[in-house]
Amino acid sequence: MTRPTSRRTVLAAALAAAAGSAATPALAASGPRATASVQRAPGRQVDNRFWSTSADWRAGKARGTRVVGGGRPGVAIGTPAGSTDYADPHTGRTDTWEFASWTSPAHALSVPATEVIASWNADAPAGTWIQIELRGAYSDGSSTPWYVMGRWAGGDEDIRRTSVDDQSDGKSSVWTDTLSLDDPASGLRLVTYELRVTLYRKPGGEATPTVWRAGAMGSDVPDRFTVPASTPTAARELEVPRYSQNTHVGQYPEYDNGGEAWCSPTSSQMIIEYWGRKPTEDDLAWVDPDFADPQVCHAARFTYDYQYEGCGNWPFNAAYAATYDDLQAVVTRLGSLNELETLVDAGIPVITSQSFLEEELTGAGYGTAGHLMTVVGFTPDGDVIANDPASPDNDAVRRVYQRREWENIWLRTQRHNADDEVVSGTGGVCYLYFPTDLTTGQRKALAAAGIR
Repeated sequence: MTRPTSRRTVLAAALAAAAGSAATPALAASGPRATASVQRAPGRQVDNRFWSTSADWRAGKARGTRVVGGGRPGVAIGTPAGSTDYADPHTGRTDTWEFASWTSPAHALSVPATEVIASWNADAPAGTWIQIELRGAYSDGSSTPWYVMGRWAGGDEDIRRTSVDDQSDGKSSVWTDTLSLDDPASGLRLVTYELRVTLYRKPGGEATPTVWRAGAMGSDVPDRFTVPASTPTAARELEVPRYSQNTHVGQYPEYDNGGEAWCSPTSSQMIIEYWGRKPTEDDLAWVDPDFADPQVCHAARFTYDYQYEGCGNWPFNAAYAATYDDLQAVVTRLGSLNELETLVDAGIPVITSQSFLEEELTGAGYGTAGHLMTVVGFTPDGDVIANDPASPDNDAVRRVYQRREWENIWLRTQRHNADDEVVSGTGGVCYLYFPTDLTTGQRKALAAAGIR
């Protein structure tokens, strides 16, 4: 289970000092201009845009990058654009890195947004890492600065993967992995954005990161304590491995106090293995051989955000999943339980984020300010079948939760906590992990959720 702030239910309530100076090339003088109306299409609350094709990568602005072809096109370092020093705030070490960057065209949000969450899929071998930044244009014609949405590496030996605190321009702020408008009630919205990917490697080396998919989800979900009840559409249960986070309590406390806070990586590992991927024996050699399910420990280590001091960073979990062969992963929002049913019916389980009091979810046996679980099916009556990692052991992970209770705690954006204070809900946030080789039905289900 994880910690809340504002509308983001898995962030720390108060963020610590800034994560050091940005190791980036010089910023452009002007930002993306407002090119979209602030009127959103009726009923639409979410906009997804991910760059992943050769045409996508060629359409961006390259500064030292090259397009990598093949079955999974991407961008990699070609001729570095320069070098820069990066002072890692978590190791105290300063190193020099060559860099190259790719900047997307400005994307006009079909839903002028109050929140934006970036996610990416990449390979960053030893001696390399990447930084993802986002710059948006407001509906009043002004622009945000370049916000760092994550500094990420597949391992933890070169840099420590990290979010960056204390980023704000007085109109919007970054809360670990979520760019949020400070005062949505004012009517101000983000209407366009650019994404910049900067790739780093040790000077003189040949290794390069490769980014295959990068983009963001923008949303404007209204404040709501309840959502309308949906009608069941499909009954199916997927055979997804079951892992409990609680069997790891006390293990590797350097990663967010051990298993009691590992709901996100535990859920991620379940879906990774559902798709037939798994860490190798060599990958797991560092884990104590007396620990059961060592792959869960592995997932916790390699999703850990050293600034947030937790494993619940949403895009870091997606990026971890995508390190496995031909797996893709995004962070998005769904608008209804029916959209989730469509995905499950197509064979795609979904990791969801929700927060609730114990009495709000019958059978859970706990309350939480933020928790991830995996939806693996629906009963004939439409109730939700979830692999809930907050279970005493693996055998207890499969749960059936009442449909009406579950959809409300997942889709709402406001709730009352145990002190009867109004706090935030996630508004339908989820992780979607899926292979590059999809059936026609799976492609249609993802497209219906806005993922291409």
